[in-house]
Amino acid sequence: MYKVIGATKTRAMRVMWLLEELGQPYDHLPCAPRSNEAKQYNPSGKIPALVDGDDVLTNSVAIMQYLADKHGALTAPPGTAARAHQDALTFWLIDEMDAILWAAAKHSFVFPQEQRVPEIKDSLKAEFARSAAILSDRLDGPFLMGEEVTIPDLLATHCINWSIGAGFARVDDKLGNWAKSMRDRPAFKAAATREG
Repeated sequence: MYKVIGATKTRAMRVMWLLEELGQPYDHLPCAPRSNEAKQYNPSGKIPALVDGDDVLTNSVAIMQYLADKHGALTAPPGTAARAHQDALTFWLIDEMDAILWAAAKHSFVFPQEQRVPEIKDSLKAEFARSAAILSDRLDGPFLMGEEVTIPDLLATHCINWSIGAGFARVDDKLGNWAKSMRDRPAFKAAATREG
């Protein structure tokens, strides 16, 4: 059985949601970043981590792709043009949404007070809004890659949810309604309410 390391209100949620979508059982250790528990699985203390047998994997997106490939679901097959398109969108989401949110978090509560530059957050919010508008324009169907839910859908929804919690401007109605439909999925609800 898999074991997910990390609190639900972190990027561990992405991994838990994917496991729920795959119908795979897992244990959950809801620890905080840089905690002693987290450092038992990743010396840096970063979460999430995934324990699969003797292997400990790190980085939420790498874990998600590993699980999707392993179980042959929520992803295009490796070595296909469809997979290259999916990977391109995944990397774009990491660069243009996730990284912006992480930068805002660092300047809000991660960095020591003397290293924070609160003024940077306005430009990060503007950049995120630009990326959200691009993603909204791209959305042409029930899911980002077409007719089937894939990793980019989970990643984008998680980033949109994170942006709401971080006080960023709401995304437009098209993208907001899509994200709501993703949050209404039973697998999302199961992962979001998991206590450990």
